[in-house]
Amino acid sequence: MTVHFDTLDALAAAVGQEFGPSDWITVSQERIDEFAEATGDRQWIHVDAERAAAGPYGTTIAHGFLTLALTVPMTAQVMTVGGISAAINYGLDRVRFLTPVPSGSRIRGTVTLLEVHEVEGGAQATRRVTVELEGATRPACVADAITRYVR
Repeated sequence: MTVHFDTLDALAAAVGQEFGPSDWITVSQERIDEFAEATGDRQWIHVDAERAAAGPYGTTIAHGFLTLALTVPMTAQVMTVGGISAAINYGLDRVRFLTPVPSGSRIRGTVTLLEVHEVEGGAQATRRVTVELEGATRPACVADAITRYVR
């Protein structure tokens, strides 16, 4: 379910709330290979199924940065903000990759709104995105993402 905030004031009033989870996203080998091609990161643990089968995880795993990149559609699915002209990725305060994401597994995210404050021309929000790996006891990734919303 997507929660929509009509204004930045409405967003600020939601600090401390959790949204989600998003729908599950399957992290296929094809997606991992496409990410490897796009980034030039073709490390064997991600793209060489035969070698990875004998490696520490018994299969290929997603790039940590692929998992991080998938927090964007997860966040967009669970919360949107209106009354703005743009939403700009401003950075990350903290990112941890806690559990490897094996090829073919599914992940989904929840978003906790940590902070919203005024900045020139709009507001800045910090959200903690926790990426759940289906069947795992620990998250795959936890990231504090910062977005600038321009009025």
